[in-house]
Amino acid sequence: MNRDGDGFLINTSDWSEEIMYQMASDDDFQITDEIKGFIMKAREMYNETGTVPAIRVFAKEYGMDRKASKLYDIFESGPMKKIAKYGGLPKPTGCV
Repeated sequence: MNRDGDGFLINTSDWSEEIMYQMASDDDFQITDEIKGFIMKAREMYNETGTVPAIRVFAKEYGMDRKASKLYDIFESGPMKKIAKYGGLPKPTGCV
């Protein structure tokens, strides 16, 4: 599995759940069932639109307010960056 300097997969088609867990383990990050759910939802949204969802759009899917406080509580900083990274999605641009 080849990753870029930020840890994102170079080839997004290399992604699998096994790779997701391996990447997280390499980064000392734990994927809980809740986090896996967020990752799978982001992958689904990406497959529908071709872009990594903005944090506000993603939070709205879960009925969260636009600040997405719960996601920041779980992921600390940059929730969409981590969701995209472990979901094998391209690095998000803009406000994540």
